[in-house]
Amino acid sequence: MSDTVTVRIPTALRPQVGDQESLEVAGGTVADVLGSLNSQYPEFGKRLYKAQGELNRFINVYVNDEDIRFMDNLATALKGGDEVSIVPAIAGG
Repeated sequence: MSDTVTVRIPTALRPQVGDQESLEVAGGTVADVLGSLNSQYPEFGKRLYKAQGELNRFINVYVNDEDIRFMDNLATALKGGDEVSIVPAIAGG
């Protein structure tokens, strides 16, 4: 499927997706891709979203190394071959 993007899964979230490092997912926007993952892996979705359609504030998403918060957020358009990286924020003290 040529219209798929590669979604990189961080180590901490891999158990929710069958321990896969990356997944090939079809979708025209970040919301489409994450929604597809949420449908296929509900436990993964519970870690991504705090409310319907609202990402947990501790989850950062990048498209080709660009933070979606500085793009069109979840409406950021994707094209085949793009790479989406999900990066949980790390806190410490």
